[in-house]
Amino acid sequence: MTIRKATLGICLGLISLSMGCLNMPTPPSQITGSYISGFRYDDSSCDRLAVEINSLARRENQLVRAQEQRIKTSQMQAFWWGFGQGDGIEASEIANVRGEKEAVRKAMEANRCGFDDPLAHGDG
Repeated sequence: MTIRKATLGICLGLISLSMGCLNMPTPPSQITGSYISGFRYDDSSCDRLAVEINSLARRENQLVRAQEQRIKTSQMQAFWWGFGQGDGIEASEIANVRGEKEAVRKAMEANRCGFDDPLAHGDG
């Protein structure tokens, strides 16, 4: 009888520990960028693309901080109630911003922004 109670106690303990991980937010490092078409950046100048990528980087940093705060709050909530908050708008926005940054990077590569072209200077 005592072994059954101990086994039951262990099982209930393991279940309660595993429930603390339910619905936890995704770490920012695991959020990948969504696909965003670079079509709107096709006619952008290198200066405009540089401004855009800097703006996106600032927005990404804000969203990452918000997601990290959500994780901390969710961990505390999971400790007390057994479940977390899950992902909110921050996670989907991080994915969108990262996708936008990739689209801008591709446009910068296509426009050869930041690349020194020897033919443009008559060196080649």
